[in-house]
Amino acid sequence: MKKIRTKRAVSMVMFLPLCLAFIDLLSSGTLALERPLKTESAQAAEIKGTFTLILYGGSYADDLETVAILDTEGDQYTFDVFAPDFDYSVRKGMSAKEALKEAEKFVSFHPAFWQTQLSKILGPGGNVIGFEIRPLYLPITYGRSDLLDIYYWSKEGGKIKVTIKLIPPVDKFKLPGGAGVDGGGH
Repeated sequence: MKKIRTKRAVSMVMFLPLCLAFIDLLSSGTLALERPLKTESAQAAEIKGTFTLILYGGSYADDLETVAILDTEGDQYTFDVFAPDFDYSVRKGMSAKEALKEAEKFVSFHPAFWQTQLSKILGPGGNVIGFEIRPLYLPITYGRSDLLDIYYWSKEGGKIKVTIKLIPPVDKFKLPGGAGVDGGGH
């Protein structure tokens, strides 16, 4: 019994410096964990200027992974959707009014659509670099209204990587083999 305690103590003593070194690397920024950019609630009156409109999803009648992004033109940032080119379309040089109108129409096609949620996307310095229009669905249909996990990641050269996916409970429900009605599970 004494021999086992001694081995544990030696293991802990050897492991502790490794943990402290890793924490030091994280806090120094050498291995800093990347954090997504922030979004905040916005009002339509805040949307001014010229935009590149990115329309993601809407590929089939029950496509829940649908969102519109208004990329402010003339700033140092460009949005780069992390998805195949056929999953989204891009329209450049749109006025605020026409971009917002087309975005709202695009995200509202689903039969369970309830309303839109407008957010401003804040760049690394905290300034507004674009807007996001996402659909909210009738909560009774999927158990909640916001079904998307969307993240914006600042990359080199002013690129903003955009990742879009369904939240896990809905993703499991919708995919073949999942627990949903037509999921194919037994």
